[in-house]
Amino acid sequence: MTTRAEPGDDQSDPGLSAIMSERRQLINLGYRLLGSLADAEDVVQEAYARWYAMSAREQQAIESPGAWLMTVASRICLNLLGSARARRETYVGDWIPEPLPEPAEWITGRSGADGTDPADRVTLDESVTMAFLVVLDSMTPAERVAFVLHDVFRYPFGEVAEVVGRTPAACRQLASSARRRIRSAQSPAGPSAGQAGIVRQFRTAWEAKDIDALISLLDPDATATADGGGLAVTHLHPIVGSEQIARAYAEIARVSGDRTTFLECTVNGLPGLVTRQDGNLSTVFAFEIVDDRIRNIWAVRNPEKIHPWRIR
Repeated sequence: MTTRAEPGDDQSDPGLSAIMSERRQLINLGYRLLGSLADAEDVVQEAYARWYAMSAREQQAIESPGAWLMTVASRICLNLLGSARARRETYVGDWIPEPLPEPAEWITGRSGADGTDPADRVTLDESVTMAFLVVLDSMTPAERVAFVLHDVFRYPFGEVAEVVGRTPAACRQLASSARRRIRSAQSPAGPSAGQAGIVRQFRTAWEAKDIDALISLLDPDATATADGGGLAVTHLHPIVGSEQIARAYAEIARVSGDRTTFLECTVNGLPGLVTRQDGNLSTVFAFEIVDDRIRNIWAVRNPEKIHPWRIR
């Protein structure tokens, strides 16, 4: 990729500020491709390491450092996606993409310090909703990279082909296949305000352990998936069916008792919930709501995945 020189790029002598200005774009790319902020940060660090491993003459010969970094980061992600499936075979329970808080509830992932550089934030839009990321995770690595680069970041297929290692025509087919997966898996969601009301009703019914109220808010074929990664206790297999989910969640509320606090928040740009147990953040819940019913619940309890959250 040799196009898209970003504002601040100095093509003759790219300085530190110009190169580092690409960080947010790279974080956004890495998160969408990998579904993990921690992995995205590792990819960005590796891309920068490769840049600074070059001589000054080699750097100056690159027409657009920003495009070069995007190409390198994309290739690193493609390699990681290829090995991720093997790693998932040893993962305890279901793997769910890492949930992201809204900026006001965000801390720097690695430092643990309050506040964060805007360059470390992922732009929250429809391409990072949990439902969208779950569909992306079902794609082949090549499909995912081709779709994200072309449909999300608007790279032409000729440049996508440089990353994927296939012809532009093949990349066009990969992106088309990815779009079909998304259309078949997702239904149009209602306005965010309406979804917030449904999440609030769910929270109220859950706190009250009201099984009938919970059932009324769930799609009959709803699914609740949890991710503890072997580091937190949770159900290892998805719970399917509104009544089964309602009874399971009511039991969770009964067992946790007064130790658990339920809070409404934004998760990946949409209304969600978090729970605190004994004052500590314990679970982040993302929802997919279709036709005013909850169709999917994703509960992330793996402490490594909820590390960036700061809930007051």
